[in-house]
Amino acid sequence: MNVRLSYVLGLLSAVAVSSLPLNGVTAQEAVERRVNELLGQMTLEEKVGQLNLVSHGPPLRWEDISEGKAGAVLNFNNAEDVARAQALVQQSRLKIPLLYGLDVLHGFRTQFPLPLGEAAAFNRRISFLASEWAAKEASYVGVNWTFAPMADLSRDSRWGRIVEGFGEDPYLGSVLTAARVEGFRKGGLAAATKHFAGYGAPQGGRDYDTTYIPRAEMYDTYLPSFRAAAEAGSASFMAAFNALNGEPSTANAWLLTDVLRKQWGFDGFVTSDWVGIGELVNHGVAADGAEAARKAILAGVDMDMMGQLYIRHLPDEVRAGRVPESVIDESVRRILRTKMRLGLFEQPAIDPKRTDANFPSKEARQAAREVARETLVLLQNKDDLLPVKSGTRSIAVIGPLADAPQDQMGPHAARGHKEDSVTMLQGIRQRAQSAGITVNHAPACDLMCRSTEQLSAAIEAAKKADLVIAVFGEPQELSGEAASRAYLDLSGKQKEVLEALADTGKPIALVVIGGRPQVLNSLVERIPSILMAWYPGTEGGNAVADVLFGDFNPSGKLPLTWPRATGQLPMYYNRLPSSRPTLPNNRFTLQYIDEAITPLYPFGWGLSYTQFAYSDATIGQKQLDAGQMLDVSVNVTNKGSRAGQEVVQLYTRDPVASRSRPLRQLKAFEKISLNPGETKRVSLRVPVESLGFHLDDGSYVVEAGAIQVFVGGSSLAGQVGEVEIVKTISLPPDERRASASTSVVQ
Repeated sequence: MNVRLSYVLGLLSAVAVSSLPLNGVTAQEAVERRVNELLGQMTLEEKVGQLNLVSHGPPLRWEDISEGKAGAVLNFNNAEDVARAQALVQQSRLKIPLLYGLDVLHGFRTQFPLPLGEAAAFNRRISFLASEWAAKEASYVGVNWTFAPMADLSRDSRWGRIVEGFGEDPYLGSVLTAARVEGFRKGGLAAATKHFAGYGAPQGGRDYDTTYIPRAEMYDTYLPSFRAAAEAGSASFMAAFNALNGEPSTANAWLLTDVLRKQWGFDGFVTSDWVGIGELVNHGVAADGAEAARKAILAGVDMDMMGQLYIRHLPDEVRAGRVPESVIDESVRRILRTKMRLGLFEQPAIDPKRTDANFPSKEARQAAREVARETLVLLQNKDDLLPVKSGTRSIAVIGPLADAPQDQMGPHAARGHKEDSVTMLQGIRQRAQSAGITVNHAPACDLMCRSTEQLSAAIEAAKKADLVIAVFGEPQELSGEAASRAYLDLSGKQKEVLEALADTGKPIALVVIGGRPQVLNSLVERIPSILMAWYPGTEGGNAVADVLFGDFNPSGKLPLTWPRATGQLPMYYNRLPSSRPTLPNNRFTLQYIDEAITPLYPFGWGLSYTQFAYSDATIGQKQLDAGQMLDVSVNVTNKGSRAGQEVVQLYTRDPVASRSRPLRQLKAFEKISLNPGETKRVSLRVPVESLGFHLDDGSYVVEAGAIQVFVGGSSLAGQVGEVEIVKTISLPPDERRASASTSVVQ
């Protein structure tokens, strides 16, 4: 389906404008007529006002709204302020409604796991559910636009904002980004997919730093999630802060015009990031604010977030002939078109008495707990330490993050209240009480673990317990925007504390809280069980307790590679082959001299309390041509005594091509549930058109030749055969679409 058509149909399904013809005029045509009629009534200043996005508080002047000098506002998070702004809109000459934007990334009042944790569920339904709930709560108080999802792929865990995205894989990211866009829309929020594009690959993992990505790699790796967002109906896109190959994204016509609009057919609008247009001066491509405004609008940025450069300079730029008024008209047209598609002109005023105090509701908590449970990744479980055994009489919960309600919500928590959080300690205590187990808590150190004055009390608690549950990791402020890290070791004296706990000889289950992998060093050998909990949100304590006690079988899989050392980064499973593959006894092959070349845990990794076996894999058709499907079927059997879920993963490799191709690429996955002893046959189908790669000009080719096929429970999946592409398939840039893999479970 054409991106523009898909986008229109997706939006119109959620608003009052009918998609059926009316008196011979389609809904799309009706919107365009209405947009043009309104545009024809506007003065130049009113047009530029629609391009101005300003935040609550200074420099917002409330009278700007009634004077038509703002097209959208952000950081409006309560109904009273939204109602006041709506009333001022009615005092303006043309009464054009505002967009009310907010960073609703992983919940509004009820907090769900951060997107990177959400990705670990490998479950489209879970991503849709989380974003739908976030949107329902936010839209209840008048918010109608979210600066999400973040579609930035990242292969470097040093980058703090990796927590806001879906990890390192373009296919997984595409599937879940689309699900989030659709979930937001279902709940009442228009999406602003960000940060377009390449923002997730800054040099050194340093937030805001420049990125260098070849164009073919952009098309193959960094753009697919954004295209999936466009096809899913994202109302808008946000330009990235970074410079891409020396050209800042906010002034990058190749990204914003050639790719987004001409190749993909997107006809929504683009906003800058916070003061992003003004920062073109810092990038060194504009001498002053006027030049920055001119370069951004000509490149394709329609809305100026908090820069006030458009409203200050564009009228003069137009009158001086440096910016054609037709360019302004087209940007305004995109914004008005979006507002009409969203039904904002017909939307009644918000009730100012509405508050977020209605949340978290019982239903929202249930959804948050369901989502959080599926995101938890059991990294290791030596001697089946977990789940907690029935004969356990006492548990020592050790660590400052065990009782840190604010921190378990993670960064960017919108209207989240720490009082709403069920902490790890609370969840474990409540579940232990039902089993007659005593729980004692000792923090062992302060939140940042700078001091170990409380360590002796923690050691004593551990010695008296049958089981130690240690909760450590990254406090909230060590993750998210502007939280890049040079060292990914457990911060402060956490390692020292955990080593001391291990010295007691007591069995330890470590729960890691955080927004990225942590370097665990020798702790991997000394601590038998490790559970990655990410930032699990409002119901995190209950969800973690559900898994620790075996009420829910863990099923999460890593959406990114977990390194052994920070120096291995960037690290990712789908890398290109080396001319000298690693040989253990040959120094002159791909390796480090001071660390293993392999990750600690690979992409797609995650254990269960049961065991799954794969057998009888078959490939439907061994020779494939255009329009056909790679069809792979496999039996998956639950060999254990517990019911559980498994993520069946299909990878491919093109071993001989005109360009070096990745060692493996995820092409399809399906999460299935199996009772003890049960077998299901899973069929994964991949369009042959998804087995190729892009060239630098954006054209796409599936070359004739062999394709290797791998199926299993992680990126270490074994090869099950190969197929042959019988003849080369070539597509121009504007015909390549996001992958549409399917699955069947019998």
